[in-house]
Amino acid sequence: MAITNFADLLGEARLQPDAQRLLFVFTRAELPDNPTAEQRRNFEQGVGGVLTPVLCVDKAPEELSDMAALVAESRETGIEWDILFVGALSGRGGEAPSAEQAEAQLERMVESLKMGNVEPFLALDRQGEAVQIG
Repeated sequence: MAITNFADLLGEARLQPDAQRLLFVFTRAELPDNPTAEQRRNFEQGVGGVLTPVLCVDKAPEELSDMAALVAESRETGIEWDILFVGALSGRGGEAPSAEQAEAQLERMVESLKMGNVEPFLALDRQGEAVQIG
């Protein structure tokens, strides 16, 4: 099944035979360091920029109801974001992934995103719809 939105993601995660942790990295669109005049103009028109990780969290699928609830929870942090990247971590033998495993994987996701490597992750907008980056 192709995942096209947050509801699809939750449904698929809940169907997996092993316990899952969903890994979320919230990013904000920003101008790159030392932008050119053209980059600045494009950015002001809503085109281009770089996606900078600003917040991350892991959740079990059962802890989530829908995208609106996740957005509301993120709003409580006071941190603005534009695009959400999602990864997943599977448990083994009926055990859920540990907090340490989730934290380590989140750190790897953040580093990967900082390097511009977005392909391994599902990207969602604030409405929970999948978006293509690149």
